[in-house]
Amino acid sequence: MEGKIVSFRRGIKTQQKYQMIVKISGVDNKDKAKSLLNKKVVWKSPAGKEINGLITNIHGNSGGLRVQFEKGLPGQSVGTKVAIA
Repeated sequence: MEGKIVSFRRGIKTQQKYQMIVKISGVDNKDKAKSLLNKKVVWKSPAGKEINGLITNIHGNSGGLRVQFEKGLPGQSVGTKVAIA
């Protein structure tokens, strides 16, 4: 299963570099998103390095997922794909 990184998790003046918001096609409500909790996520950099993460919670009412990664992701990761296992 694949998802797309939509944004950093952020507030008005702060940005969480270890947490990202991920959207998966076909997941469009809270119930479908809850079934994906605690699954592993892998982001692959253009250089071939992999950064692992975990789906920790849902984000919003339209199926967004909050993913916490081991390391902070770069800004270039926004809009790229992640693999969900």
